[in-house]
Amino acid sequence: MANTFFLVASLLVLGNVFFIHASFPPSVIVDLVTIILDNYCSPEKLLGMKEAIEAARSNTEILNVPDAEILANALSTGVQSTVSDLRLKVSYEPNYVPAVPPKFPPLPPEQLIAVIQNSMKLDILEGNIGYLRIDHILGEEAAEKVGPLLLDLVWSKILPTSALIFDLRYTGSGEITGIPYIVSYFTEAEPVIHIDSIYDRPSNTTTQLFSMSHLLGQRYGVTKPLIVLTSKNTKGIAEDVAYCLQNLQRATVVGEKTAGGSVKISKFKVGDSDFYVTVPTAKSINPITGSTWEVQGVTPDVEVNAEDALATAIKIINLRAHVPAIIEGSAALIADNYAFENVGADVAAKLKEHLANGKYSMVVSKENLKSKLSADLQTLSGDKSLKTTSNTPALPPMDYTPEMYIELIKVSFQTDVFENNIGYLRFDMFGDFEEVKPIAQVIVEHVWNKVVNTDALIIDLRNNLGGPTTAIAGFCSYFFDADKQIVLDKLYDRSSGTVTELQTLPELTGMRYGSKKSLIILTSRATAGAAEEFVYIMKKLGRAMIVGETTAGASHPPKTFQVGETSIFLSIPTVHSDTSAGPAWEGAGIAPHIPVPADASLETAKGIFNKHLAGQTAS
Repeated sequence: MANTFFLVASLLVLGNVFFIHASFPPSVIVDLVTIILDNYCSPEKLLGMKEAIEAARSNTEILNVPDAEILANALSTGVQSTVSDLRLKVSYEPNYVPAVPPKFPPLPPEQLIAVIQNSMKLDILEGNIGYLRIDHILGEEAAEKVGPLLLDLVWSKILPTSALIFDLRYTGSGEITGIPYIVSYFTEAEPVIHIDSIYDRPSNTTTQLFSMSHLLGQRYGVTKPLIVLTSKNTKGIAEDVAYCLQNLQRATVVGEKTAGGSVKISKFKVGDSDFYVTVPTAKSINPITGSTWEVQGVTPDVEVNAEDALATAIKIINLRAHVPAIIEGSAALIADNYAFENVGADVAAKLKEHLANGKYSMVVSKENLKSKLSADLQTLSGDKSLKTTSNTPALPPMDYTPEMYIELIKVSFQTDVFENNIGYLRFDMFGDFEEVKPIAQVIVEHVWNKVVNTDALIIDLRNNLGGPTTAIAGFCSYFFDADKQIVLDKLYDRSSGTVTELQTLPELTGMRYGSKKSLIILTSRATAGAAEEFVYIMKKLGRAMIVGETTAGASHPPKTFQVGETSIFLSIPTVHSDTSAGPAWEGAGIAPHIPVPADASLETAKGIFNKHLAGQTAS
């Protein structure tokens, strides 16, 4: 109310202060506000209009302005800022002649053909991609008259195409009754779909628009790709068509954000004056979103400059042509190689179901496809390691000097010796055995020797994200005795169908910690991969107490597979630990013996050891 009152009052004062050559009565503003109040399509934005009319009537001042056009511009600015709608416009038009809606005159066939050919552009692009540009959307009456010709001249050529680009970049006019016609050609005949609702303010009625169960000619269907091109000049009914198809998930909109027009604009004479006000008198309310494209426009799924929209659409369609082979190829790789055969078969089957159900029909780029595929693989398998990946070649090993190795090791490992000779060792990544082997002596000298002579040891893997498992057997061996070789785990490789036994090593660099001294391993929800394999072995064999949180439930390091000849690569775990005695750790994680929050686990472990070692001393 305050904003509206301010509008009227400021216009009246503005006229009195600045303009002295002509005059217009306050009734101009009263009549203007009354028209907007009675006809504007969003009455909820007009609170306070009645009070504004009374304010204008009670003001006896005369609006003095140099000319009517200046006043019209001022009034336009006022109503637009007050209602926040640039579609409201006031004009001064002393010679205005109301436009008569065009009637489709009876024309001979040859002239009808010329009209259709001039108002539409049709092309069949490389790859059997249809291109159709329409600059005006015909209403029901016109469509019925030219329908048979449209079928012969246009639609019969579009139907056999494999995909369609529907160009609305230049479409600025159309009829509301044309919306169901266009949308229905891209939906099923049954069941009918509620595609739009049009609220008309002057009559205070809402008309629901439904897809049509009966059409002239065949439908394009619901499976072939449909791209709608838009620009900032796409306006009105064309925006509605784009918005409906977008929210039905039937079309991908490519281009610029549209104009934010209206399904219906009406022009009213302001009282007895030569002023006119243009008002949006109806609005679209989409049944899916519950909102409208009006004022703010339709936001494209892929936003590019209008001049680049066609080329972008062609790229999207060409990508979608390869999607079935990519999904089916991915399913085959997973079924043949995923570590757990039953899970791999289930994921592959559901992936094909997603493809058949159209889940991948709306991808717009290779990155978009990879993201969707990764999300599906992880959801279906529960395995974060099963995903799309890049095929980045491994970097060649760096040529470190002995001094550089020492500094690297100091950074990679943390050691300490606490009260009661309790050792502490933390490292956050496992290294490859072949890479670690040449520097094993350096690690022993600068890390291992600092903790090997302690009476108990805490190994902190709370931040260990995994890495290669090739060094697991060697690391485990330090916590067992040399006189007996122990089978630590059996690893089944699905790709090769082989089983590999992990066994303790008879010879090690440096001293063993042995099997007698107490060992606690700290874990968190971040502990993953190779770190979990180590924790699993040490817990299974009863060699360590686990304190902290259940681990991530990741997998053995995955392998990279190329999907056919494409540039899509999959990360697939192919190895799993021995499950003959029940489920291993993959996918489930390892539960600690003593569950405590990760940040409290170190103090808990120290408390356990202090109590244990103090008891030994007392005895």
